[in-house]
Order: sequence, then C-alpha cells, then structure tokens
Amino acid sequence: MEWLQGLFSGPVSIDVFSFFTMLGEELVCIGLIGLFYWGFSKEIGKFLGLNLAVSVVWNPMIKNVVLRLRPYFSHATIKALKPVEPSKDLYDVAAQGYSFPSGHSENSMVSFGSIALKTKQKWLKVVLFTIPVLVGISRFVLGVHYPTDVVCGWAVGIVIIIVVPLLRKVIKNDFLFLGLLLLTGIPGFFYCTSDDFYTGYGILLGACVSFIFEERLVKFENTSNVLRAILRTAVGGGIFMLLNVVLKLPFSKEFLASGTFSAHLLRTLRYALNLFIICGLYPMVFKPMDKLWRKKNG
Repeated sequence: MEWLQGLFSGPVSIDVFSFFTMLGEELVCIGLIGLFYWGFSKEIGKFLGLNLAVSVVWNPMIKNVVLRLRPYFSHATIKALKPVEPSKDLYDVAAQGYSFPSGHSENSMVSFGSIALKTKQKWLKVVLFTIPVLVGISRFVLGVHYPTDVVCGWAVGIVIIIVVPLLRKVIKNDFLFLGLLLLTGIPGFFYCTSDDFYTGYGILLGACVSFIFEERLVKFENTSNVLRAILRTAVGGGIFMLLNVVLKLPFSKEFLASGTFSAHLLRTLRYALNLFIICGLYPMVFKPMDKLWRKKNG
C-alpha cells in the first residue's frame, strides 16, 4: 500500500482512483437501481435493489464483529486520500466505519454483478465484472482499506448475488421471502455501533415495504424512452436527497450525532420512510407525467 501510494500520489492519479471508488458508492448504486426500477425494467430494478439492500445490511454487521480499524488508524505511513466521510473527524470510527470487509468493493460487486447476471452479452458481462475490480483496487490505493478487506468484500458480494436470488426461487411467498431478508439483519441491532448498519437496515426495510406496496397498489409501467427514464431517475434522486435533509429538520444536530440507540433507530426509520416515498409513492405520478409527455410531444 505504501509503494502504491508513493507511485500514485499525484493529484491526477488520486482523481482517477477517486472516480473508480465513486462507482462503488451508495448513491451511484442507488442511481443504477432507479434507472432500471423507474425506467427500463422493474424486474431488474427490484432484483438489483434487494441484492444491494441486503449488502448494505450484511456488510456493517460483519464489520462490527471483526472491528478492524482502517489502515491509516494503525499505520502512520498510510494516508487517507479519500475518507468515507470527509466532513467528519478522520478518526471517528462511528462516522468513518470499520475496515473489514470493504463496503465499496462489496456494493459494486453486487450492483454491477447483478446487472451482469441479467445480460446475455458476454462482452458486457466482462465490463460489468471489471468495474468492481477497479473499485476494489482504488480502495487500498486511497488508503481506506487493506487488500484483504477488498477481497472479502468481493467474496461477500458474490455470495449475495447467488444466495438472495436462490432464496427467491425457493420461497415463492413475497411476505415470507422479504421477512426472511429483514430477519437476517435483526441481530445487528444488538451489537452494531456504526451508522452504516442503521442506514442499511432502513434501506432494506423501505425497499421491502415499497416493493410490495407498488406491486399491489401502484403497478406503474416502465418506459423504453431513454430521456423519460433519465428524467424519472433524476427527479427520484432529487427527492431522495431532499428527504435526507428534510427528515432531519425536526431533530437537533447533537441528537442525530449522539450515537445513542434512539438516534440510530431514528436513522433507520428515516431511511425506511425515504425509500418508501421514492420507491412506493413517487411512481404514482408516472401515469400523469406520461400523459403530459405524450400531450406535449403530440
């Protein structure tokens, strides 16, 4: 890691690896889900969404058992070139999270691997599985993960995109299947101390509830129009970010950052509500939006 950081210490190199690491960030992965779920294919969107939601729950559950600190905590020669939370204390474990396994490596493997499983084009499969490799390499070059964190992240990601679809095939009942996924995360409430677990469980809870709600009550139609798909995704992403701010307003910054169980529980409920709004309620406006689109374009 020291050798790689010495080799790629220039600003251009850091920007390149920061770009690769961005491909494994939750917002990018959520954007991919939105593009398929709201736009081209609900089936792929739900497949990708549930896999990723499980990933962002299981990853911090493992991290809070292993409790491995990030490399720059223990080695003064390793620099954190791109911290997880740049605005917070570099050595605040609750904010920066633990190191093992790498969440970016795992999430990128789940996201791009899930899409790869749904495509029949071999060249595209190769490209999609190459992206998590680049994301993983960027994590230890940037000093926020050990190489073993990255390898384990890839491994857990592969397990998820195999096990979750397998469970879906075995368990036909939606409530039983989604309930089982939620049940796998319950132990985390008894020992996880980092914010990422409570964020992840909220995402999983919101996804499970909203997918059932949409399937039974909303039943929106996908679109083959690229511009409309991008527009739906952009608006949905904007609502997600806006809600992240609005849902915090009734509470003090001190309470939200307190790390207490009540603050963590509120974090879970905030993200669950956010996901329910953007995945369950937001698609209800697609039909009137489509009518306006068709009217405007003749």
